[in-house]
Amino acid sequence: MKNSYHLLILLLVLVLGVSSPFFAQACNSIDQEALLHVKSLITDDPSGLLSSWKASTDCCTSWAGVSCDSEGRVVNLSRSGLGEDASGFPLDTSMTGTLSPYLGNLSHLQLLDLSNNKQLTGPIPSSLGKLSRLVFLFLDTNELTGTVPTTFKNLRRLQKLYLSSNRLSGAVPSDVLGSWTLISELGLSGNNLSGSISSSIGQLTLLTKLDLSQNAFSGSIPSEIGKLTELDYLDLSQNSLSGSLPSTIGNLTSLNLLYLYQNDLSGSIPSSISGLSSLVFCRMEENKFSGSLPSSIGSLSNLQRLYLQDNELSGELPASLGNLANLTDLVLFGNEFTGTIPASLGNLANLQALDLSNNKLSSPIPSQLAKLQNLQILDLSFNPLKLMTIPTWFSQLRVFQLLLAGTGLRGRLPIWLSSANSISTLDLSSNELLGPLPQWIGNMSGLALLNLSSNYFSSSIPVEFRNLALLADLDLHSNNFSGGLDNILLKSTDEPRGHYNSIDLSGNSFTGPINATIGNLPVMSSLSSLILSDNPLGGVIPPSIGNLSSLQVLKLSNDQLSGSIPAELGNAQGLTTIVLSKNRLSGSIPAEVLDLPNLQVFDVSDNMLTGMIPAHNVSIPASSFAGNPGLCGSPLPPCKA
Repeated sequence: MKNSYHLLILLLVLVLGVSSPFFAQACNSIDQEALLHVKSLITDDPSGLLSSWKASTDCCTSWAGVSCDSEGRVVNLSRSGLGEDASGFPLDTSMTGTLSPYLGNLSHLQLLDLSNNKQLTGPIPSSLGKLSRLVFLFLDTNELTGTVPTTFKNLRRLQKLYLSSNRLSGAVPSDVLGSWTLISELGLSGNNLSGSISSSIGQLTLLTKLDLSQNAFSGSIPSEIGKLTELDYLDLSQNSLSGSLPSTIGNLTSLNLLYLYQNDLSGSIPSSISGLSSLVFCRMEENKFSGSLPSSIGSLSNLQRLYLQDNELSGELPASLGNLANLTDLVLFGNEFTGTIPASLGNLANLQALDLSNNKLSSPIPSQLAKLQNLQILDLSFNPLKLMTIPTWFSQLRVFQLLLAGTGLRGRLPIWLSSANSISTLDLSSNELLGPLPQWIGNMSGLALLNLSSNYFSSSIPVEFRNLALLADLDLHSNNFSGGLDNILLKSTDEPRGHYNSIDLSGNSFTGPINATIGNLPVMSSLSSLILSDNPLGGVIPPSIGNLSSLQVLKLSNDQLSGSIPAELGNAQGLTTIVLSKNRLSGSIPAEVLDLPNLQVFDVSDNMLTGMIPAHNVSIPASSFAGNPGLCGSPLPPCKA
C-alpha cells in the first residue's frame, strides 16, 4: 500500500501542473523561507538529501524533493530516507534534527513525506494543522514524540496518513479522528498511543487500510468498525483491547487481512464472521476468546491462514473447516477443543501447517489426513490421544516437522521412520517409548531436531548416529541412555549445516569422561546450550569448553566431576548460565569465570571448593556457594584473617 505512494507523487505532479523551467514563476518567498528553516533544524544529513537547498537558487527548479505549481507555490515536499538516488540506486539513509514549525507556512502543500529518516526527533508541530490542502502526510519511521496534534482536525483533505514507528503517545482525540472523512489509509502502528478507539472511526467510510497495531490502545472495538465496508486491511494487534468482537465485523466484506492478536479480547467469535467473504489472512491468537468455533467459519472460501492459538476456545472442531479449500495454515494450539479431529480436514489439499497441540482432543486420528500431501508441519502434541503407536498411514505423509509429544505413545519406535527422510523435526517426547535407540536412526538423514526426552529409552548411542549430518538440536534428557558421548559429539556435518545449537543429555546414565577436545570439535562451534547434568560422567571439566564462543548455557550438575574449575571457561564470553553444583570440584573459583560480562546464573554449591570468592558484579545468592566449607567472602561470611 504505502510503497505505492511514490507513483502517486508522480501522478500528483502531472495533475497539478507542477512547474517547469519554461513557464514557472519563481519560488514563492514565504515557501522558500519556510524550507530554509526546515533545513536549518537538520543537524546531520549524511547523504545530502537537502544539499541542493540553497538560498541563491530557485526552490521550484533546483531543490531536490521540492515541486511547485504554476504559480510558484510548493505543493510537494518529499525527502524520505528510503528511496532512490539520482542514479536510480536504492537509497537508505537518515537525517537528524527536528521538524520546523515553518512547515505550516507551506499553505499550498499537498504532499509531505519525511518518512524513514530514522533520526527526526521532537514533537510534530501543531502548525501542520494549517496545511488545509494536504492530501498525503508521511512522517513514519522516525523518533518523533508527543501527541497527535489537535490541529490535525483541520486536515480534512487527507487521504493517506502514516505516523507509524515513532514514539508518539497519548490519545487520538475523537474530533480529530472523525474529521478525516476522505482518508483511505491510516497508519499509526508502532507508537505508544493510548486511550480507546473512538466510535468516530465509523465516519471514515473510505478507509481501505487501518493499522493501529503495537500501541497501548484499550477498551473495546467499537461496533462502528462495521461501517468501514471498504476496508481490506485491519490490524489492531499488540494492544490492550478488551471486550468482545462486535458482530458488525461481518459487514467488512472487502477485508483481506484481519489481525487482532495479542490483545485481551474475550467472548465468543461471532457467527457473523462468515460475512468476511474476501478474508485471506486471519490472526486472532493470544486473546481470551471462548466458546465454540462457529461452523460459519467454513464459509470463508478465500481464507489461507487461520491463527487462533492461545485462547480459551472449546467444544468440537467444526467439520466445516474442511470447506476451506485454500487454507495453508491452521493453527489452533493452546485451547480447550474436545472430541475428535474432523475427517473433513483431509479435504484441505493446500494445507501446509496443522497445529492442534495442547488441546483435549481424543482418538482416533482420521486416516483421511493421509491425503494432505502438501502438509509440512503436523503438531498434535499434548492431547489425550492415547495413540499407543504412530499410525502406519503417517508414513504416507511427507512432513518436515512431526510433533507427537505427550500423545500416549508406547513401545518401540516404528521402523517405517527409518525411511522418513523428509522429517527434519521429530518430537516424540513425554511419552512411554522404550527399548534401544535403533541403529536405523542414522538413516533419518534429514533430521535437524530430535527430541526423545522424558521416555524410557535404554541403550547406548549407536555409531550410526554419527551419520546425522544435519542434526543441530538434540534433546534426550530424562531417559536411561548409557555408554559414552563420543557418538554424539563426533557426528558428521554437511557444511555449513549440521553444527550443534543445543544438546541436552541430562538425567541419563551416560559415562565419561567428557572428551577433552570437546571445545575444539568443528561440530560444536555454534553450540549455545550444553546440558549434561545428572549423569555419572566422572573425570574433569575440559578446559577446551572455553573455546565455545557461542556457548550461553553450561549445566554440568551432579556429574561426579572432580578437579578444578578451569579458568579457561572465562574465554567463553557469551556464557550467561553456569551450573556446576553437586560434584567433587576442588580448588578456588577462577576470577575470570565470575568476571564474565553476560553472566546471570552461577551455581557451584555442594562441591569441595576453597578460598575467597572473587569479586563479581552480578548478584549471586549465597545458596549458589553453599555446601563448600572452604569457601568464604561475599555473599558468604568473610574470610578469617
